[in-house]
Amino acid sequence: MALTPADTTETAPSTAEPGAPSETPIPLIPLEHPAEAPRLAPVEQVPGKALYKTALPGVMQVPADLVLAAARKSSLWPMTFGLACCAIEMIATYMAHYDLDRFGIVPWPSPRQSDVMIVAGTVTKKMAPSVKLLYEQMPNPKWVISMGACATNGGPYTRYDRVLQGVDKIVPVDIYVPGCPPRPEALMDGFVALQELIMEERKGTGA
Repeated sequence: MALTPADTTETAPSTAEPGAPSETPIPLIPLEHPAEAPRLAPVEQVPGKALYKTALPGVMQVPADLVLAAARKSSLWPMTFGLACCAIEMIATYMAHYDLDRFGIVPWPSPRQSDVMIVAGTVTKKMAPSVKLLYEQMPNPKWVISMGACATNGGPYTRYDRVLQGVDKIVPVDIYVPGCPPRPEALMDGFVALQELIMEERKGTGA
């Protein structure tokens, strides 16, 4: 809608007494540039809509890395092996009283399809090469949970030279679960922390 010269002026509020001469009109748009009036008219706002929403209504658009990370955190397959007394608590966590299946966590007997290694117990220098081999056989991406004080720093056997001073000396550890031994609730909390870590690292390399 084009503006006329009459629309481009407004009268300043009068503070004089009635009967006095009116003030000079104040132009909203300089009269010496009438061609600028259409360019200064307000633009009509029309809400936009993406094409895919028109063609496919009800479709949600999310990043691909978010979908992959959500799928990974909801389908963790821990490898079933234990080294010492922490493995008893790990086994109890898989039982019906705690039921890790509701988190999408299913134990798996082979390292070829597992993506989580739970180091539950004391890691001796004799057992360390086997633990490292199992980790290398797991496909990427993979994560490690150090369960208990023995797996974290040797625990009560830290003075023995035949005990590894933490499994992080041979494999990278993502989550540490303290305790000697930790209760099943602590291991479940470690799994929840691992799921949060997976979602945070979804934009990293290889996510």
